[in-house]
Amino acid sequence: MNNNLHGIIFAYHQNPDLRELVQIRSTSSIPYAGRYRLVDFSISNLVNAGVTDVGIVVYNSYQSLLDHVGSGKNWDLSRKHGGLRILPPFSFSDRFGQRYRGRMDALAGVRSYLKDIRQDYVLLTSGDLAANLPIDEIFHKHLKTGADITVVCGIPDRRADPRMNSYITLDAKDRVIDVVSSPVAAQGEVSLETYIISKTLLLDMVDRCAAHDIPSFTQGVLMPNLNRLNVYAYRFGGYAARVQSVTGYFQQSMDLLDPAVRTSLFHPDRPIRTKDTCNPSTYYGPDSRSVNSFVADGCIIEGTVINSILSRGVRVAKGAVVENCILMQKTCVAAGATLRYVITDKNVQVGQERMLMGHTTYPLVIAKDEVV
Repeated sequence: MNNNLHGIIFAYHQNPDLRELVQIRSTSSIPYAGRYRLVDFSISNLVNAGVTDVGIVVYNSYQSLLDHVGSGKNWDLSRKHGGLRILPPFSFSDRFGQRYRGRMDALAGVRSYLKDIRQDYVLLTSGDLAANLPIDEIFHKHLKTGADITVVCGIPDRRADPRMNSYITLDAKDRVIDVVSSPVAAQGEVSLETYIISKTLLLDMVDRCAAHDIPSFTQGVLMPNLNRLNVYAYRFGGYAARVQSVTGYFQQSMDLLDPAVRTSLFHPDRPIRTKDTCNPSTYYGPDSRSVNSFVADGCIIEGTVINSILSRGVRVAKGAVVENCILMQKTCVAAGATLRYVITDKNVQVGQERMLMGHTTYPLVIAKDEVV
């Protein structure tokens, strides 16, 4: 049990490039890999490292997230003291007519919570990051190097838009010597926006950024302090995906069909936990066909499913074809329908003989509860 590290998960983002997928939820609450939500990875990473106190920073549209995480029982975080806490903007003044502009805005909004943290160190991470991080190993390196801040970095995804990421340059000892934000082209290693910092230093930086109206952690904490503070990096070599657009979400979901990616994300020594819904096993009809697909429990498959990811309770009727698709919970595809490169949100109904086709670079998205 790691009693000296506290977890803060930022779950307030609603990236507009995710279109229909964030109409009713934050990015962190988007279904991923059939039976999970993106936030499951961040919570599980912390729990696997023995962290018992976790705060999730939200702003609005967090009902879906709250329904999913509940009291934290499924992650063994339902406790009288500490455990899982949802942190709405209870002390944030909406001076700018918009939500949090960055992480330092968000931390200023929950400063009273930060002040009462019992641990000496805090891990800051994103709720939209799908990665199986060895948090205990990262924390051990942070202590061993005597770092003021440890940044977790990874291998850049060539498909990602560099303008939506930050990149760091390291010396031979993994000390951070440069940070760039939203460049035209990738430079160095990509930041996974996961940091370890002491509680004392974090509070000091929150107050300093608030006083200078700096909302960004990268621009307010990292960039101006590389020469003053010891900032080191932890190089993570496993699979990591930050969901930032519909195309990215589709491609990163399709990555799961690669056994090597699944092995990296669902490491047997660091299990990813999620909400338990006690679904029955999936039923495959006598004429059904399922090829290279990720199918959750509780589905009824009587048609053809190829290279697709199906969440709990999906129904594919006899004669229907689902290929290169992501179908979320309780989607129903009627007889004779054909879907290719389609993402359906929850409770979508596709009628008989309908044909829906997108493209790998622009998948078709059907919003929640729609009837097509």
